[in-house]
Amino acid sequence: MAKPTKRERTGAPPVDTGIDAKDRRKIADGLSRLLADNYTLYLMTHNYHWNVTGPMFNTLHLMFETQYNELWIANDLIAERIRSLGHPAPGTYAEFVKLASIKEEAGQPKAEVMIRRLVEGNEAVVRTARRIFPAVDAANDEPTADLLTQRMQIHEKNAWMLRSLLEE
Repeated sequence: MAKPTKRERTGAPPVDTGIDAKDRRKIADGLSRLLADNYTLYLMTHNYHWNVTGPMFNTLHLMFETQYNELWIANDLIAERIRSLGHPAPGTYAEFVKLASIKEEAGQPKAEVMIRRLVEGNEAVVRTARRIFPAVDAANDEPTADLLTQRMQIHEKNAWMLRSLLEE
Protein backbone atom coordinates (compact mmCIF):
# COMPACT_ATOMS: atom_id res chain seq x y z
CA MET A 1 0.00 0.00 0.00
CA ALA A 2 1.30 3.46 -0.93
CA LYS A 3 2.37 5.86 1.79
CA PRO A 4 -0.16 8.76 2.21
CA THR A 5 0.93 12.12 0.85
CA LYS A 6 1.27 15.13 3.14
CA ARG A 7 -2.06 16.50 1.80
CA GLU A 8 -3.77 13.20 2.59
CA ARG A 9 -2.38 13.27 6.14
CA THR A 10 -3.21 16.91 6.89
CA GLY A 11 -6.87 17.28 6.09
CA ALA A 12 -9.68 16.96 3.64
CA PRO A 13 -8.92 17.15 -0.07
CA PRO A 14 -10.05 20.30 -1.88
CA VAL A 15 -13.43 20.41 -3.60
CA ASP A 16 -13.00 19.27 -7.20
CA THR A 17 -16.44 18.90 -8.79
CA GLY A 18 -15.79 20.80 -12.00
CA ILE A 19 -16.79 24.25 -10.70
CA ASP A 20 -13.83 26.51 -10.05
CA ALA A 21 -13.27 28.06 -6.63
CA LYS A 22 -14.24 31.59 -7.67
CA ASP A 23 -17.56 30.40 -9.12
CA ARG A 24 -18.27 28.22 -6.09
CA ARG A 25 -17.68 31.25 -3.83
CA LYS A 26 -20.01 33.46 -5.90
CA ILE A 27 -22.76 30.83 -5.87
CA ALA A 28 -22.32 30.14 -2.14
CA ASP A 29 -22.59 33.87 -1.42
CA GLY A 30 -25.86 34.01 -3.36
CA LEU A 31 -27.17 30.92 -1.61
CA SER A 32 -26.24 32.47 1.73
CA ARG A 33 -28.50 35.42 0.92
CA LEU A 34 -31.22 32.96 -0.13
CA LEU A 35 -30.82 31.07 3.15
CA ALA A 36 -31.07 34.33 5.11
CA ASP A 37 -34.27 35.32 3.28
CA ASN A 38 -35.76 31.84 3.64
CA TYR A 39 -34.95 31.70 7.36
CA THR A 40 -36.37 35.17 7.96
CA LEU A 41 -39.55 34.19 6.12
CA TYR A 42 -39.68 31.01 8.20
CA LEU A 43 -39.54 33.03 11.44
CA MET A 44 -42.17 35.46 10.19
CA THR A 45 -44.50 32.66 9.09
CA HIS A 46 -44.10 30.77 12.37
CA ASN A 47 -44.75 33.96 14.37
CA TYR A 48 -47.92 34.58 12.37
CA HIS A 49 -49.01 30.96 12.87
CA TRP A 50 -48.75 31.42 16.63
CA ASN A 51 -50.41 34.83 16.73
CA VAL A 52 -53.06 34.99 14.00
CA THR A 53 -56.59 35.87 15.14
CA GLY A 54 -59.89 36.72 13.54
CA PRO A 55 -62.52 35.11 11.34
CA MET A 56 -59.94 33.32 9.14
CA PHE A 57 -58.05 31.93 12.16
CA ASN A 58 -58.34 28.22 11.37
CA THR A 59 -57.59 28.60 7.66
CA LEU A 60 -54.58 30.84 8.24
CA HIS A 61 -53.28 28.90 11.25
CA LEU A 62 -53.18 25.70 9.18
CA MET A 63 -51.84 27.39 6.03
CA PHE A 64 -49.05 29.11 7.95
CA GLU A 65 -48.14 25.80 9.63
CA THR A 66 -47.84 24.04 6.27
CA GLN A 67 -45.69 26.87 4.94
CA TYR A 68 -43.35 27.20 7.93
CA ASN A 69 -42.75 23.43 7.98
CA GLU A 70 -41.76 23.51 4.31
CA LEU A 71 -39.52 26.55 4.90
CA TRP A 72 -37.79 24.76 7.79
CA ILE A 73 -36.90 21.80 5.56
CA ALA A 74 -35.72 24.18 2.82
CA ASN A 75 -33.32 25.89 5.23
CA ASP A 76 -31.47 22.61 5.55
CA LEU A 77 -31.42 21.96 1.78
CA ILE A 78 -30.01 25.41 1.05
CA ALA A 79 -27.39 25.21 3.82
CA GLU A 80 -26.28 21.75 2.69
CA ARG A 81 -25.86 22.99 -0.89
CA ILE A 82 -23.62 25.79 0.40
CA ARG A 83 -21.58 23.18 2.29
CA SER A 84 -21.41 20.97 -0.83
CA LEU A 85 -19.81 23.90 -2.63
CA GLY A 86 -17.10 23.95 0.04
CA HIS A 87 -18.20 26.98 2.05
CA PRO A 88 -19.63 27.46 5.54
CA ALA A 89 -23.33 28.22 5.73
CA PRO A 90 -24.42 31.26 7.74
CA GLY A 91 -26.25 30.19 10.85
CA THR A 92 -26.72 33.07 13.25
CA TYR A 93 -29.37 35.75 13.55
CA ALA A 94 -26.64 38.39 13.16
CA GLU A 95 -25.54 36.88 9.84
CA PHE A 96 -29.10 36.49 8.60
CA VAL A 97 -29.97 40.11 9.44
CA LYS A 98 -26.95 41.30 7.41
CA LEU A 99 -27.69 39.06 4.43
CA ALA A 100 -31.49 39.10 4.21
CA SER A 101 -33.48 41.37 1.94
CA ILE A 102 -36.55 40.69 4.12
CA LYS A 103 -36.59 42.85 7.22
CA GLU A 104 -38.09 41.61 10.45
CA GLU A 105 -41.02 43.54 11.81
CA ALA A 106 -41.97 43.43 15.47
CA GLY A 107 -45.42 42.73 16.75
CA GLN A 108 -48.44 40.80 15.62
CA PRO A 109 -50.38 42.67 12.93
CA LYS A 110 -53.95 41.95 11.89
CA ALA A 111 -54.48 38.85 9.74
CA GLU A 112 -54.78 40.80 6.47
CA VAL A 113 -51.46 42.55 7.10
CA MET A 114 -49.86 39.19 7.92
CA ILE A 115 -51.04 37.84 4.57
CA ARG A 116 -49.70 40.89 2.69
CA ARG A 117 -46.32 40.66 4.42
CA LEU A 118 -46.06 36.96 3.62
CA VAL A 119 -46.88 37.62 -0.05
CA GLU A 120 -44.09 40.22 -0.07
CA GLY A 121 -41.72 37.84 1.75
CA ASN A 122 -42.33 34.95 -0.63
CA GLU A 123 -41.81 37.23 -3.62
CA ALA A 124 -38.58 38.58 -2.07
CA VAL A 125 -37.26 35.01 -1.80
CA VAL A 126 -38.07 34.44 -5.48
CA ARG A 127 -36.19 37.61 -6.47
CA THR A 128 -33.17 36.56 -4.39
CA ALA A 129 -33.16 33.10 -6.00
CA ARG A 130 -33.51 34.60 -9.47
CA ARG A 131 -30.45 36.83 -8.93
CA ILE A 132 -28.25 33.76 -8.35
CA PHE A 133 -29.05 32.16 -11.71
CA PRO A 134 -26.47 34.01 -13.86
CA ALA A 135 -23.59 32.67 -11.73
CA VAL A 136 -25.17 29.21 -11.58
CA ASP A 137 -25.72 29.08 -15.34
CA ALA A 138 -22.19 30.34 -16.09
CA ALA A 139 -20.72 27.56 -13.91
CA ASN A 140 -23.03 24.83 -15.29
CA ASP A 141 -24.10 24.14 -11.70
CA GLU A 142 -27.17 22.02 -12.36
CA PRO A 143 -27.76 20.91 -8.74
CA THR A 144 -28.00 24.53 -7.59
CA ALA A 145 -30.16 25.42 -10.61
CA ASP A 146 -32.53 22.60 -9.65
CA LEU A 147 -32.67 23.80 -6.04
CA LEU A 148 -33.36 27.38 -7.15
CA THR A 149 -36.08 26.30 -9.58
CA GLN A 150 -37.82 24.30 -6.88
CA ARG A 151 -37.60 27.16 -4.38
CA MET A 152 -38.97 29.65 -6.90
CA GLN A 153 -41.90 27.37 -7.77
CA ILE A 154 -42.82 26.90 -4.11
CA HIS A 155 -42.56 30.59 -3.21
CA GLU A 156 -44.47 31.73 -6.30
CA LYS A 157 -47.24 29.26 -5.46
CA ASN A 158 -47.34 30.38 -1.82
CA ALA A 159 -47.52 34.04 -2.88
CA TRP A 160 -50.38 33.23 -5.26
CA MET A 161 -52.33 31.29 -2.61
CA LEU A 162 -51.85 34.03 -0.02
CA ARG A 163 -52.72 36.77 -2.52
CA SER A 164 -55.92 34.89 -3.38
CA LEU A 165 -57.09 35.30 0.21
CA LEU A 166 -57.06 39.07 -0.28
CA GLU A 167 -59.20 39.13 -3.41
CA GLU A 168 -62.81 40.26 -3.15
